[in-house]
Amino acid sequence: MTTMTSLATVSMVRADGSAPQERVDGSHGEPDRPMNASQPSSPRLRPRGGPSVPIHSTRDAMSAGGVVYRIRDGQVQVVLVARPAHGLWALPKGTPEAGESVEQTAIREVTEETGLDVSIEREIGSVHYRYAVPGEGILIRKVVHHFLMEPLGGDIARHDHEYDVVDWVDIHEATERMSYANERRIVQRAGELIQEHRT
Repeated sequence: MTTMTSLATVSMVRADGSAPQERVDGSHGEPDRPMNASQPSSPRLRPRGGPSVPIHSTRDAMSAGGVVYRIRDGQVQVVLVARPAHGLWALPKGTPEAGESVEQTAIREVTEETGLDVSIEREIGSVHYRYAVPGEGILIRKVVHHFLMEPLGGDIARHDHEYDVVDWVDIHEATERMSYANERRIVQRAGELIQEHRT
């Protein structure tokens, strides 16, 4: 299995850098669960407690997804995708196809992974992280855009096979189940936006 070293920040308002960014702690080996590492001053990435990784080039990457929500019996529920055998619970998201906008990517990926037809209500924020694959010397600088979405139709039973389980989960339970700290923050921010809209 290939290991990766990573560092992330979360922008909780917009993806254009207009909001303050916050560093998120995580663990080694998952780009979405970053190390609390320092910004490298030389072309090497040095995670806390690990060897430095020589960097020869950098690449930018992007993906997009969303927090799909509904209200049931006065409670907010959100959709999570999961591979329970691996302990993974996450938000639906994916990479763009040629010519797609960020919003088009988010809608397509969420529809494919959840089986739901969705529309975007507003942007929640974005997750920024960087990771290196040891042995390749390439630093990937990635941004993941997240949108607040409402379901228009469809059925979670028709989701694709990228994940084993797709489920509606109470928003508070969702933040307990979720594997990635930065995605938990996105869901918490989504809850704040939903509450603001309801009051």
